[in-house]
Amino acid sequence: MSTLTITTIQSSLHWEDPAANRRMFAEKIDSVSEKMELVVLPEAFTTGFSMQPEKLAETMDGPTVNWMKSLAAHKRIILTGSVFIEEEGHYFNRLLWVLPNGQVGHYDKRHRFAYAGEDQHFSAGSRRFIASVKGWRIFLQVCYDLRFPVWSRQQSHPPGRGATHRGGVPSAGAEYHRTGEYDLLITVANWPERRNHAWKTLLAARAIENQCYVVGVNRVGEDGNGIYHSGDSMILDPLGTPLYQKEHGEDIHTLTLDISNLDKIRQQLPFLRDADAFTLLNESPDA
Repeated sequence: MSTLTITTIQSSLHWEDPAANRRMFAEKIDSVSEKMELVVLPEAFTTGFSMQPEKLAETMDGPTVNWMKSLAAHKRIILTGSVFIEEEGHYFNRLLWVLPNGQVGHYDKRHRFAYAGEDQHFSAGSRRFIASVKGWRIFLQVCYDLRFPVWSRQQSHPPGRGATHRGGVPSAGAEYHRTGEYDLLITVANWPERRNHAWKTLLAARAIENQCYVVGVNRVGEDGNGIYHSGDSMILDPLGTPLYQKEHGEDIHTLTLDISNLDKIRQQLPFLRDADAFTLLNESPDA
């Protein structure tokens, strides 16, 4: 239970055409012959980063959610990626977390990209989302969230609180490597090539400062606004070292992460125990 196999799909997108994108990603996932456990798609993978949710948003019982549930069940995978969802008259850029048993969790993008007008069309999320898979704790976020380190920062606990080894058995040094809230951060994006230095730098920073694995999945190609995306999807270890990176071009990549490596790093370099304690005051209290 110490490993997690992740498949990232860096792809161009059919602009504002959900049906075409669903068909495309189904074909890409079908083409993978390797073992898959968690499949990560880009932000707004059914539409591209359009500012027309009034025309494009679906509901939680709409075709894309049902497609994800069907595919996750058929392939026995966890499937994640963000889509536009309408709920009670509000629109959200929602990262869906779909399990093979049909259960669906979600995270609504907290930081809306005002530079492109996202704040004029979408409502902001108010809660962080940390999923649990095979003993891994996985923190989910969307694109622009990456620029805000407080939102991503591990909220550590004093030694002795929650300081147990996997399986619940206390162990020496456990207060160091089990201090953080999560083990893996996943960011899905439509991050333009013109700012790809920031994308790559921030992914590495989040891994280093939080002592966690980081997976960043971006799209490639030109969108409907003529903006080019170079991809640069990455998987980084808890030291910020890239284990995978793909610049330009579509790519499907599968990599198995080992949590024992994370535990070793947190034991040898117990930096999280020295972190500043803080509370996110603007987070929903029931998060």
